[in-house]
Amino acid sequence: MKPVFNTPDWVLAALAERRQHNLMRRTMTLDSAQTPHTCINNQAYTAFCSNDYLGLADHPDVIQALHLGALKYGVGGGSSHLVCGHLAPHQALEDALADWLGYDRVMLFSTGYMANLGVISALADKNRPVLQDKLNHASLIDGAMLAQASLRRYLHGDVVSAERLLAKSAMPGLLVTDGVFSMDGDIAPLLELSRLARKHEWMFMVDDAHGLGCLGEQGKGCLSLSGLNANSLPILVGTFGKAFGTAGAFVATSHDYAEYLTQFARPYVYTTSMSPAIASATLASLQIIQSAEGQDRRERLARHIEYFHQRIQSLPVELMPSNTAIQPIIVGDSKTALDISEQLKALGVWCTAIRPPTVPAGRARLRITLSAAHSDSDLVLLCDSLEKVLTATL
Repeated sequence: MKPVFNTPDWVLAALAERRQHNLMRRTMTLDSAQTPHTCINNQAYTAFCSNDYLGLADHPDVIQALHLGALKYGVGGGSSHLVCGHLAPHQALEDALADWLGYDRVMLFSTGYMANLGVISALADKNRPVLQDKLNHASLIDGAMLAQASLRRYLHGDVVSAERLLAKSAMPGLLVTDGVFSMDGDIAPLLELSRLARKHEWMFMVDDAHGLGCLGEQGKGCLSLSGLNANSLPILVGTFGKAFGTAGAFVATSHDYAEYLTQFARPYVYTTSMSPAIASATLASLQIIQSAEGQDRRERLARHIEYFHQRIQSLPVELMPSNTAIQPIIVGDSKTALDISEQLKALGVWCTAIRPPTVPAGRARLRITLSAAHSDSDLVLLCDSLEKVLTATL
């Protein structure tokens, strides 16, 4: 049957250009749980591209909490938090997070993307500019665009560049950075940026999606590593889809900011709350992160990172200055990155090639992510496979 609507030429042209430059994105369906040992298209792989840094996505305590939460509170939130969708598990999770991190209030969001859109679009506008790190996550950039705010971007991790742009601004605004950068794995100079924001009377916001749970004392992330607290970091965003192993996000902040965001953060006001069952599961994840088991998992992850560095540093590749679970190997062009990824798959190692526009042109890479759920033998397989493929290809 002939389609009623024809696909516009510009859509077809955009797709053709992506194919020509080896930039087409496609989903892959996993036939198993989110674990290091996974099955895709009936083939077994050891995966090194998940953000499940502590291996909690299939933890029995988290699964049990999800089950019990669903039995008692159901699956759906039913409405937004401000109508009738704020259930007891949501409040319990907010209270536990606020107590853990030392903030007045915590607000839950359905996703990290929604949290960043909500906070930045509420706090910035045409008269309140936004200054961001050059490598900030897309959701942070999009939040400023949604606010229709003046957006400037300083050189990556460069406090001098940030201060130069702050000094040029006629109006104070919102200084925003990732804690751990998702594609490079390095950590922002948060203490220096906090001092800079305070000096120029700017608001300061950090998205620590990739740090919370696996870095710092009790897994408190970059907040702990940098010696910051609720007074020196007034707006902290975190997500549950990484180290927590569940889904959703939160904003930790002061009473005043929380009240303001409750009135003006549109993704919060107009979105159905996260599943109460997921909130119950996330509370169980938080309890593990705070426990001796959580510390053991962080230490195991740190050992994996150290072993990876020891093995890969002698190979003819560029490693990023990362001491986190994110260990990118810069390849260069997109076709080479895809070819290496396919060769690794043939050896039983699943590691997705990351290409522009997610990363800059000429900086395509293997974004290797390590997890506490990996075994020592998994790391040996990864490093042996990389040594074999990279020495033959580059």
